[in-house]
Amino acid sequence: MGRIFEVRKATMFARWDRMAKQFTRIGREIAIAVKAGGPDAATNPALRRCMQNAKSVNMPKDRVEAAIKRAMGKEMDNYEEILYEGYAPHGVALLVETATDNHVRTVANVKSHFNKGGGALGNNGSVSFQFKKMGVFKLKPEGLNVEELEFELIDFGLEEMGESTDENGGDVLVLRCAFTDFGKLQKALEDKGITPLSAELEWIPATTVPVTEEQAEDVSKLIERLEQDDDVSKVFHNMG
Repeated sequence: MGRIFEVRKATMFARWDRMAKQFTRIGREIAIAVKAGGPDAATNPALRRCMQNAKSVNMPKDRVEAAIKRAMGKEMDNYEEILYEGYAPHGVALLVETATDNHVRTVANVKSHFNKGGGALGNNGSVSFQFKKMGVFKLKPEGLNVEELEFELIDFGLEEMGESTDENGGDVLVLRCAFTDFGKLQKALEDKGITPLSAELEWIPATTVPVTEEQAEDVSKLIERLEQDDDVSKVFHNMG
């Protein structure tokens, strides 16, 4: 097991702005999960993942329940998940995950953000080949026999296990698996009574692009511009 250095952008939102954005993103993910697999978390792994992530960002329980009820209503908007690919300044590749009820609006906004941020929106496949879609679980290391856990989870798709820190500097155990093994590893953790701090599907860069501090600032401005868009769920990059 090694130390996992997660690729992070240099600038962050103010705490409350970021929390509001997270609540909106998770609310849409809940809607998509309920539409696809129903409102019962016991039989809907995607919904369980959303509820775990809601807890990790302190999203109130009543807001989670309200999101599930809205998703069951006929008047609920149908969200479509669309991935956009492009380049930021200085050759940094970006993947932009969106959840939208109006793809015409979303693609126009994403293209505008790229242009104004000194980047360029690309075609499907122009960037994604530089990334690998993986399941990423974050756990509290306290009370866990890390070596034993790593050995036991290999049979359930674990590819990488390492240490990292959260945004407050606390220790976090990071587990990664192939996209196709996400459900299997999720169930293995549940069977062991381990509740992840978060469970996400992320695009992990195969290689990173080295940048200077000034160049990183240019890229971060574009990422922040994209993340402030209501239709954008997450932005991934290969900036080193």
